[in-house]
Amino acid sequence: MESGAGKHWTEEEVKALLSVWSEKNIRKQLHGTLRNKGIFIYIAKRLQELGVCRDWKQCRAKYKNLKYEYRTVKYAHNSGDVTKTMKFFHDLDAILRYEPVTQLEAEENGRCTVTETQLNTSPTTESTQ
Repeated sequence: MESGAGKHWTEEEVKALLSVWSEKNIRKQLHGTLRNKGIFIYIAKRLQELGVCRDWKQCRAKYKNLKYEYRTVKYAHNSGDVTKTMKFFHDLDAILRYEPVTQLEAEENGRCTVTETQLNTSPTTESTQ
């Protein structure tokens, strides 16, 4: 399978990326890391094992684009616009649903502290984690 820099990702390639991305250790590493080149090199190697020939930069770009598109659709749905959709929304929702979001909280002395909260959790789904 030939995949160059200008080539679009096929549905099979995206599914392979999502399958690697959905692994718990990958999700953990991607969440807490700003300098994540090493993680994407690992993801590219894993994709090669699955027959997908993409370099780490292509994997990182696709990851970022999918995440952006997911958040755009999620925001639209939360605003009441259910007409906006994307192909792998449900797969991405399963991966990103419990991703902690860093928030700043003001303390009494005027300083801010960072806390992590989880989006879209309910008592029934939290117990399954």
